[in-house]
Amino acid sequence: MRFIHLADVHLGMQPDLRRDWSQDRSKEIWRTFENVVNQCEEDSIDLLLIAGDLFHKQPLLRELKEVNYLFKRLTGTHVVLMAGNHDYISQTSNYMNFPWADHVHMFYQEELTDFYIKELNTRIFGLSYFTRDITEPKYHQSVLLNKQEISILLAHGGDEKDIPIDRKIIESLGYTYVALGHIHKPALYTNQMVYPGSLEPLDKTETGEHGYVQGEISKLGDEYQTVIKFVPCSRRQYIPIEFEVQPHMTQLEVIDGIREQIRLKGTNHIYSITLEGSRGVDITFDEEELLTLGHITQVEDHTIPDYNFDELYLENKDNIIGMFIDKIQSLEYDDEVIDKALYLGVKALMKLK
Repeated sequence: MRFIHLADVHLGMQPDLRRDWSQDRSKEIWRTFENVVNQCEEDSIDLLLIAGDLFHKQPLLRELKEVNYLFKRLTGTHVVLMAGNHDYISQTSNYMNFPWADHVHMFYQEELTDFYIKELNTRIFGLSYFTRDITEPKYHQSVLLNKQEISILLAHGGDEKDIPIDRKIIESLGYTYVALGHIHKPALYTNQMVYPGSLEPLDKTETGEHGYVQGEISKLGDEYQTVIKFVPCSRRQYIPIEFEVQPHMTQLEVIDGIREQIRLKGTNHIYSITLEGSRGVDITFDEEELLTLGHITQVEDHTIPDYNFDELYLENKDNIIGMFIDKIQSLEYDDEVIDKALYLGVKALMKLK
């Protein structure tokens, strides 16, 4: 039995709001999801598992119709999905009584229940969120498993507010595979228990590759064996750049250096830039200029002026700046601590001066 497991698609979300590329990102989330559905058809996938938060919020009726149309194009794939904490089933939710295609199965219960798909000899256990937060560990209960069937748990959660999950308890329950959702970064615990992460990264904290899990479950003797692989599919990544500034560098030199890093890593990706190191005392960096280098979410300047504290002391030994430098340099601390204290103190005193 071949399957694809994805989660946390967040259709309808618009990442990096107020950035020039934000609307494009919203469309790309839809395109990437469509590509994965198409991949199910191309690879003759038997089962598509969607472990919650297919939508970023309560889905619009037209959005459900679009998704259902994509599912209708599948000729040999069963789809099983649940509502997560973002797209939970409220009393007015468009999920209620939605006419899914015959091969699409959605959990409409708050408590653990199951679907059996005869042609796949597969039983899927799961539930849906009917409220934003659930603090009860609903997946820890033991269920009666038929060892002759493939048994899959579809589960969304893993923190205190959203169905706590104890991995050891879940592992002990004997499922053939546990398809997890809610955590946006991929996390492979075992071949039987995986967070695939979000299909597309949704903010600057979600660095690294994003995609879905593709797997195959086969009978080995009296037991089922699961083999999986992670399939990257996101159109972009969030990549942090830490650029080490040297005291001799001009602003244009720094800009050229960052531009080259972006070129090498890929101009389609989205970056956050952090400037480290020491800069000339007469140099200040124009953040707005750096933001024009590409898809840049933020710029942080952690550089410190390259003060010559000995010269600065001689020029100011008769005032408070000189007295401060003399006092700090006489203390017995690591050089790094002394340098930091000198920089912060002199910076404040220079402003006063």
